[in-house]
Amino acid sequence: MTIGEYTQTYRGKPVVDFRMGDKASDGDVVYRLYQEYDSEESQDELLAHLFSQVDPGSIEALIIGPWSEAHDDGPEGYLNGLIARRDELSALRALFVGDMTYEDCEISWIIQCGYNPLLEAFPLLQSLRIRGSSSLELRAFEHAHLQELAIECGGLPSTLVEAIAGSKLPALRHLELWLGDENYGFDGELATYQRLLQAIGPERLDYLGLRDACISDALATWLATQPWLGSLKVLDLSLGTIGDTGAQALVESAHLGGIERIDLSHHYISAAWQQKLQALPCTVVLDDPEEEDDGERYVAVAE
Repeated sequence: MTIGEYTQTYRGKPVVDFRMGDKASDGDVVYRLYQEYDSEESQDELLAHLFSQVDPGSIEALIIGPWSEAHDDGPEGYLNGLIARRDELSALRALFVGDMTYEDCEISWIIQCGYNPLLEAFPLLQSLRIRGSSSLELRAFEHAHLQELAIECGGLPSTLVEAIAGSKLPALRHLELWLGDENYGFDGELATYQRLLQAIGPERLDYLGLRDACISDALATWLATQPWLGSLKVLDLSLGTIGDTGAQALVESAHLGGIERIDLSHHYISAAWQQKLQALPCTVVLDDPEEEDDGERYVAVAE
């Protein structure tokens, strides 16, 4: 599977593309800054044009979509432009950087950049979603208001996981990480994510997503033993390689508690264990069943 569609709604509002020369849209929308591959304007010029059409103080959420030559250049121009205008962007609470499809740039090719200056400049930011991990830099940070942190990628380096583990995020309620494949940057193991969850206080999370993981069975087996598991509303292990081992662990767990939804979409679970999962007292999503290829399992999103 590759990412073939753009985000249609964000933070409950419809998303509208904004290109160089566009005017403000009618209605309450979220703008997605959009550059073609060969766009002549710089990132900062497109950002400045948006602010010439839309009052920066009215922007609560913003999406940065495809930028020119995303496989060679990162979104520094956008981020630096936002930081420079931070006093004008007093309402900004949510930012998604990298909303592009495989036709724009494969997820493993998307060049990112450092995010600590942005997080420092916007202490009231509540949600940060990043797509792509190539050249992505993140050091341990403190942020009092960040409720949602998501990194979508085809391979998540352990250095990023360790940075999150070392951060102080008292408001965090939604943590979503796409682990990916070792051929595209994943270099972790179960212990990497055990340390992460033990460090951040997982009992305060509403949503935990360890998605697109080639170690889904190991994650599910460990998670099923954790007393805090039932404090989640959603456990999301979708896009990964979970099979009967992980399914059995979840079925037999004594710690499901108040979980409302378990998402195991894109899985390698037999019909018998699917049936047992569906008997659990919560919604279990089992879309996109897969079959092993000569004994091999594959995550949904890698390249």
